[in-house]
Amino acid sequence: MKPMYSRALRGLLGSRKHAAVVVAFWVLLAGLLAGIAPALESVEDNASANLPPAASDSMKARELVRARTPDRDATPAVVVVRGEGADAAERTREAVARITSALTGPDRPDRIVDVVSTVTTPGAAPELVSRDRDTQLIVVPLSGSPSDEPFRNAVDEVRALASDRAGPTDVAVTGPAGIATDTVKVFGGGDRTMLLATVLLVLVVLLAIYRSPLMALVPLLAVGVAMRVSEAIGALLADAGIVTVSSQTASIMTVLLFGVGTDYALIITARYREALLDEPDRPRAMRTAVRRTAESVLASASTVVLAMFALLAAVSPALRGFGPYLALGVAVMALVAFTFLPALVLLLGGGVFWPGGAGRAAERGRGAGVWHRVAALVARAPARVAAAVVALLVVMSAGLLGYQESFDPLSGFRAATESERGQRVVREEFGPGEIAPGTVVVRSRDDLRAGPVPDAVTAALAGADGVARVGERPRFGEDGRTAFHEVVLAHDPYGTEALDAIGPLKETVRAAAETAGARDVTVLVAGETAQSADIRAALDRDTVLVALLVLAVVTAVLVLLLRSLLAPLYLMATLVLSFLATLGATTFLTLTVLGDEGIGNRVTAYVFVFLVALGVDYNIFIMSRFKQELRTLPPAEAIGAALTRTGGVVSSAGLILAATFAVLTTQPIRELFQFGFAMALGILLDTFLVRPLLVPALVRLLGDRALWPARPEHPTKPTPSSVPAGPSAGSAARTGLLLRAFTWIAVVEACTWAGLLIGMYVKYVPETTELGVRVFGALHGAAFVAYVLLTLLVAVRLKWGPGRTTLLALLAAVPPFATVAFELWARRTGRLPAKPAPAPRPAPAP
Repeated sequence: MKPMYSRALRGLLGSRKHAAVVVAFWVLLAGLLAGIAPALESVEDNASANLPPAASDSMKARELVRARTPDRDATPAVVVVRGEGADAAERTREAVARITSALTGPDRPDRIVDVVSTVTTPGAAPELVSRDRDTQLIVVPLSGSPSDEPFRNAVDEVRALASDRAGPTDVAVTGPAGIATDTVKVFGGGDRTMLLATVLLVLVVLLAIYRSPLMALVPLLAVGVAMRVSEAIGALLADAGIVTVSSQTASIMTVLLFGVGTDYALIITARYREALLDEPDRPRAMRTAVRRTAESVLASASTVVLAMFALLAAVSPALRGFGPYLALGVAVMALVAFTFLPALVLLLGGGVFWPGGAGRAAERGRGAGVWHRVAALVARAPARVAAAVVALLVVMSAGLLGYQESFDPLSGFRAATESERGQRVVREEFGPGEIAPGTVVVRSRDDLRAGPVPDAVTAALAGADGVARVGERPRFGEDGRTAFHEVVLAHDPYGTEALDAIGPLKETVRAAAETAGARDVTVLVAGETAQSADIRAALDRDTVLVALLVLAVVTAVLVLLLRSLLAPLYLMATLVLSFLATLGATTFLTLTVLGDEGIGNRVTAYVFVFLVALGVDYNIFIMSRFKQELRTLPPAEAIGAALTRTGGVVSSAGLILAATFAVLTTQPIRELFQFGFAMALGILLDTFLVRPLLVPALVRLLGDRALWPARPEHPTKPTPSSVPAGPSAGSAARTGLLLRAFTWIAVVEACTWAGLLIGMYVKYVPETTELGVRVFGALHGAAFVAYVLLTLLVAVRLKWGPGRTTLLALLAAVPPFATVAFELWARRTGRLPAKPAPAPRPAPAP
């Protein structure tokens, strides 16, 4: 494996000619992909990311409302008209008449499906006119998707027409259509500013670090190539429907690539400067640098990529669609860092270090004096250093006492918008619930139009806690078996009280319908509040699941990298404590100091995934160097040398990564502000507290046990009579027992998979139970977990390489994934029958 790797390095970085070919390849690839790929903005999907899972009750209700009622594909824009002065009511009435005439006239936008106002629908006046009659609403359903530009243009035309006809009244267009349009505008307005700020910030920091203009530009050029390739591939995949890309994901991708790209560049070029001290031949020195950093950089990139793919286990579209595109970007960035970046440095020759020269740059690779003092501090009092850092992180975590989440999209705007202004007027004049009315959907096997069920449901809704208003007459589906009741809650539709009311409301309606004689009753709730409740439930589930998966992934990477079972545990504990401190401080600042209504509902999951995946990088860099220094130094001196040699580079990398995420705080979106602040703070904690103080202190306290079960062989001078000692009988016996257990669990894993495979097809035979599938599925899952754990134990014991370990660990996962894929294909092609519908419940006894 190593000779092949060395030959590959010589082929890529053997000379300046080879380097020129590598640089030309990446430039041509970026240009080719840019020519064939659509613009990323044209394939962005900003709608699905804000929806609950497709299988949730609110989405089922939404589809029923769209399929069984008029204007099913329409998204309403709400025109709010408010008059002022002594004759405010009359002014409002006249303005509504003028605006209605314009919206129903020949010059109206093509996407207007209907106009509901006191002019077109006088019977709707109780819902459209405020109590003091100074404010009226006009509901304008628009066809099309809010994510399409023609739809947003139609909203702008509605706003222009309403403004022209408003006269002396105040007019604002809000509602779902207005909110969606303003969201896209707010996002789009800051993208260029954010990109320019990121480039300038990174350039200034790199100039301060490298003190060479060309060397500072090299990482930026590498990031530019990786970004262009990633965006083009992502646009092609999004256009094909394989991945989902939103404006928020694209913004985070920008800062992520700048952050990790400059990190990888700093690590590789720092080792290049070190190599130049002993090797004047630049291509050979670069190959040495790449070879010595390959393990840690690949482990870092793999951790981020696998953490992003862990998001695929989520059911929330906001999390599930977030990972693949970012994983693609980091993978491309790692390839660029190992090929394009070192090739470009070689191609530029000695001029890359101008004006200081290669000699001065190489001397800076020996480490700064400040890190010698930090290492000495840790060596003198490791227990006190560790206790002080832990105490500080615990105090910062106390901010979590005020933690609460927000599901209000309008409160997330940090810029004034017309939709937010309109919503504020609706809340003041009509009540908080009128901002987002809901629809209670009642389904039964009976025709509901003739019986007492609708009246019973209406009465139950009117008397339910937290309900402000109920529509006078329900609407029915074509067959009469589905009834739609409009409901307005008395609470803020995005507040906790409203979200908590959805479950009891469904139970109240179900009980009333069944008492009135309806059979097989299904109750669903459509609307913003119900969707937010389902989003909250899905995110609560996904956050725990994804957190466990990310912890498992990062722990497995650390086990493979360090060949240790103990080190990953205390390293992960430091990351979790850093996360809690970060979230606590972010909660205190944004809620208590800045006055936000709550933490964005997705921010916690985002921060955990990114902070753990990126924060572990610095632990990887220092612990990898620690392992290398153990070859010539005892543990106490090795950790000091690792801290000294990596201190300047890793701190610079952390500073740049934190700065790039801090750029997100310039965005006018609450979630991006909170995410950017949390990431910047968390990375700074990992860079300047956890990595240089807490981790080295723990290693010093553990001594020879820091990499348990591996123990360092203290370097000694060999004597001629010394004979290498073979493994003891006890050690050989334990190894043999471990290998036998590994073999047997592999057999059990294969047998349980075979039983599961057979059961999957047998269960489709009529009247066959699924007990066998459940039993074999449980056994197979347990065997798979045991197999992976034993693979890691054997890898540590026998010192397997990462490639072999990963291959053996994944072998057991391939057959089940293949089985699932085959089952999906067989269902779609009709080779397997569809799952039978659940049998109807028996009718209640009379």
